[in-house]
Amino acid sequence: MNRKVNKKIIKAAKDTVFYLFLTTLIAGMLLPVYFIVSLSFLSTREAYRYPLPLVPALKTDFELTYGENGYILSVWDRTDKEYQTVLDTNEVEKMEVYIKARLGTKITQEEIRAEIARLENSGQESIFFTKPRSLLYNYDTFFKVTRDAVPALIRSIEIAALTILISLSIGGLAGYAFARYIFKGKDALRFSVLFVRMFPGVAIALPMVFILAKANLYDEPLGLSLIYSVGAIGLTIWITASIFMGIPKSLEEAAQVFGGSKLQAFMRVTLPLALPGLAASAMYTFLGAWNETVAAIILTQFKPTFSVVVYQTLLGAQGNVNLAAAGGIAMALPALIFTFFLRRYINQMWGGVTV
Repeated sequence: MNRKVNKKIIKAAKDTVFYLFLTTLIAGMLLPVYFIVSLSFLSTREAYRYPLPLVPALKTDFELTYGENGYILSVWDRTDKEYQTVLDTNEVEKMEVYIKARLGTKITQEEIRAEIARLENSGQESIFFTKPRSLLYNYDTFFKVTRDAVPALIRSIEIAALTILISLSIGGLAGYAFARYIFKGKDALRFSVLFVRMFPGVAIALPMVFILAKANLYDEPLGLSLIYSVGAIGLTIWITASIFMGIPKSLEEAAQVFGGSKLQAFMRVTLPLALPGLAASAMYTFLGAWNETVAAIILTQFKPTFSVVVYQTLLGAQGNVNLAAAGGIAMALPALIFTFFLRRYINQMWGGVTV
């Protein structure tokens, strides 16, 4: 009886430790994501408060009273639980700019004048009013004030698509050759295709500046796609070769017996079965091309990628890390969307059938 009780206690202890470890791991992965998402919605004033608010405010509470220079505008601080003075002026335009830029709050000059008139007609020393926050203000501002943001976003999608096309075309065919044919030096060549990935991206990008300049591809999407494809092709070869090796050659032979050509057997039998591996290769290639920054900084000048734009915003924001966070979230969305559409094939590669 005691042994059974002891076994149950030991099992419960092991389960508790396992679930605590799993919970800690998941929290450690999600906490940075939640932090940057929350930061992207905070106003500039909130982003530099300590401690940093974990949840963005949905509204802003104001107090308006008389001051030495005109009117004193105070804002309710959620941390200190009191109204704090932010402006002492009689310029309505200055109030509007501050409320929009620093507080991310919707307001017009007419609304400010209306509140001033209400203060003067009330006969009181101060009045209070509330305005809704514009939660997408940082995103709107990022694309408005950041140089070349929208064209850079389109350019990055174009570069990623070209990189996928090049790497899958060359790497996929090479992977099929490694899986189906026997030739001298096959193992050494298969290992050597990953050799280029051992070098830092900046080491490859520097000499490529001169090569791309001579080919008139410097600062062009195609030039960047070719550079990104160098490393992506090797990874694609390894993934697709493994997938093709897992597909019995007898299926192609059977298709040829029933009258199909070798190309038809490949397109109608082998290729559909290899789609999970091709999808995985496309996903890794897309993420690599989408997030690459160092090479893009070196190989672009007037046509930066979106990752370069976000990087430059982070360096030059001067107190607007919330704008950089908004740019980072905007950069992550295309990758999430791309992965979402490939999830069915990725799930099949991991052993699932449907999603």
